[in-house]
Amino acid sequence: MEGVMMRNGDVYGLAVRQPGGGILARRLPWFTLTRRPWLRMPFVRGFPILLETLVNGIRALNRSVEMADGGQGDAAPLSPWQVCLSLGLALLMAVGLFVVAPHLLSLIMLWLNLGGDVEGLTFHLWDGFFKCCIFVAYIWLISLVPEIRRVFQYHGAEHKTIHAFESGGPVAADRACDMSRLHPRCGTTFLLFVICISIILQALLVPLLLAVWTPESAFAKHALSVGFKLLLVIPISALAYELIRYAARLPEGPRAKILRAPGLALQRLTAHEPDERQMEVAVVALAEALGRDADTEIRTPHYSRL
Repeated sequence: MEGVMMRNGDVYGLAVRQPGGGILARRLPWFTLTRRPWLRMPFVRGFPILLETLVNGIRALNRSVEMADGGQGDAAPLSPWQVCLSLGLALLMAVGLFVVAPHLLSLIMLWLNLGGDVEGLTFHLWDGFFKCCIFVAYIWLISLVPEIRRVFQYHGAEHKTIHAFESGGPVAADRACDMSRLHPRCGTTFLLFVICISIILQALLVPLLLAVWTPESAFAKHALSVGFKLLLVIPISALAYELIRYAARLPEGPRAKILRAPGLALQRLTAHEPDERQMEVAVVALAEALGRDADTEIRTPHYSRL
């Protein structure tokens, strides 16, 4: 809230604009689940990185509220059980919106004789259609909330600052303002890849599972299908993570444009144009994240460290 988080390896920088106008920043350790080498292997690392990003995001959100509220750090940070509870509620909401709701809507299409049962392809085509619609509608609706709209502006400021850093030369708010607010390695693109890959894998693997064994009860059959979709989140997130890294590494050309285009289009909803004051916060977050690792000049406005 009113801030930007930037990660650099095992640490991240958090900068927040306070009500009085000043900027307060902190450099904090990054909670990680991938210390073991096998968890950093390609096609394995995607799911643990997704979980650790959720945990760090919840913690950073809590800290940003504390910092914006007074900046003294007097409020107690979230305890481990509170982080777990917040993470659990977030995952439940995601499961309800993007797994259970599309499945139930596809059942309605079956009831209306507009699609087949879960063993057939049409059921999963409807499921994927509803999943995409819910995802885009959810992002659009929350962007109408003024506080979330400001979060999306800070998101745009983050992207512009990263572009300025990656382009070389000194990084400053006025220079970064001219950069694009869209970035190929954005988490929004990752979520879009997750949804697209889930549509393909579920359409292939759920009918295959039911061909091997189908419960006699219709309720049990659909419960099994939903449960199997939840398990597929692990390989889906792993594939999506590798795909976004591959797309970001591609040299400019037709293949890169095709892979990046859907994610960049979706970022037009989640990364809005920031003002210069928001750009200043993003530059401070970058400076805190890099610390002594910075090999380029970071021109920050005056700010306080906590």
